[in-house]
Amino acid sequence: MKKRLYTLVLACVLQPAFAQRTNPLQTLNPLMFSFQEDNYQFHIGGFFQPGFTLDKTADMPSEKRFNARRSFFYLGGKALNEKVSFLIQTNLSDARPLMDAWVAWHPNAHCTITMGQKQHFANNAEMTYREDRLQFTERSLLSTQFSRTGREFGLFAEGRYGEKIGLEPMLAVTSGDGRNSFGQDSRDTDLGGLKYAARLNVYPLGYFSKGNDQHSADLGHEKSLKIKTGFAWSMNRGASDAVGEGHGNFTLYNENGAQAFPDYRQLYADLNAKYRGFSVLAEWTQSTAAGLRNQFLDQNAVLRLAPQQISSLLALGNAFNAQLGYVHKRGYSADFRMGQINAEFDSYAQSLVGNLQYSGIGLSKYFAGNQLKIQTACTWVKPETGAQKMQLDFVVQMGF
Repeated sequence: MKKRLYTLVLACVLQPAFAQRTNPLQTLNPLMFSFQEDNYQFHIGGFFQPGFTLDKTADMPSEKRFNARRSFFYLGGKALNEKVSFLIQTNLSDARPLMDAWVAWHPNAHCTITMGQKQHFANNAEMTYREDRLQFTERSLLSTQFSRTGREFGLFAEGRYGEKIGLEPMLAVTSGDGRNSFGQDSRDTDLGGLKYAARLNVYPLGYFSKGNDQHSADLGHEKSLKIKTGFAWSMNRGASDAVGEGHGNFTLYNENGAQAFPDYRQLYADLNAKYRGFSVLAEWTQSTAAGLRNQFLDQNAVLRLAPQQISSLLALGNAFNAQLGYVHKRGYSADFRMGQINAEFDSYAQSLVGNLQYSGIGLSKYFAGNQLKIQTACTWVKPETGAQKMQLDFVVQMGF
């Protein structure tokens, strides 16, 4: 009797979600409150992602993990009369939980100027999407090889112009040291110089429908073909981290024994097309180093840095990633991914970037909007040297 009662209760809870036929772009509403006739608005929300991962390397025992890979909580708001907005966001599953902390000024409908720590637009397209809006359970190897969280501290300017043809120019000057510009505490200062970056997004057939530009998948079911092409460039003057999202992870010296750091340059090109639930995402990146002349591994200026040795300190090379997907109006999604990564120095065994190919498939079910979903994905990685690897993920995402 108890078993039947539990089954009935479970069916009553899940049935409305499985029977959903609304647009999966619809999202759950966070807790919102306002003052002075809605002139000051605040919202509180977040999401968590409990999941299971199975890793299998050829001829090796499999590894299993249960964890909450992400536990985000945010507080945001805006003052309409002052044209100001803000966001504070943390990931309680991360050893360094502060993800975003910024204040933005909106002088007009076309321009936004932001100061603080936020998700940088000068990465590949997938890295510009929030962690709760990914097409797969995890970002691609292109994203994780050449960046980490994608957050940086600095000054950002973003524009949005046009209607039939949309243009989004963006410029940024950041610390070049990733999150938390001051490291462990206020006495741990930045190393190297600043990072300068730009991005331009072009919508030749007009903008995506409202909210549908926040995902690579076509959750909004565009009624006509929409395309976004993007180009991003950055120059990190004096990097001391593999992807420029940290500092002090390595130190080089000049002929006088003073600290010297290489410049880290990244170039990105991407395309995202959507039409009636179908989507295509294609991305390419190239990362290089400069300013290596007369740099040494030791303070006595005896061990000169060889050209290929820089690839053991910085992630150097190029990569390509492509994703195809379809989202049904009832919230079911099927996706396919493939890509390739190429090291700048093929024969250097200590390079941080290795030559490899990868592919993956994913299945998702969006329930009460994108914030409530179930995802599973399987990824195969085939390195040029070494054993092939397989990773199976199962993730449940719940927003509030």
